Amino acid sequence: MTEFKFPPINPLLHNELRLKIMVALDNLKNADFVYLCRITEATRGNVSVQIKTLHEAGYIKVSKTGMGRMSHTTCRVTSRGRKALQAYEQGLHRLFTEDVPRQETQQKAL
Repeated sequence: MTEFKFPPINPLLHNELRLKIMVALDNLKNADFVYLCRITEATRGNVSVQIKTLHEAGYIKVSKTGMGRMSHTTCRVTSRGRKALQAYEQGLHRLFTEDVPRQETQQKAL
């Protein structure tokens, strides 16, 4: 019998706000910063930190136009991010649908 192992769960995507951002971007061609704040119901500071984390991981591409208070930030998911999100979804599905094998009981020697 092969040893059972739970599927790996990507800790980067296991954060609620990062996951919401990734799911939104996966469903949209792109989204601007203000829209992401609104649909995730998160503060600008929190969304900004999570966008930076996702960008540094190569999961999203961030484009900025303008300068200062007139800047406009737009995000889109990358192919790497899309693959990571799909693997995360598959891992969660396996986690909830695969049967954990029963523990083998050992007979005590008499």
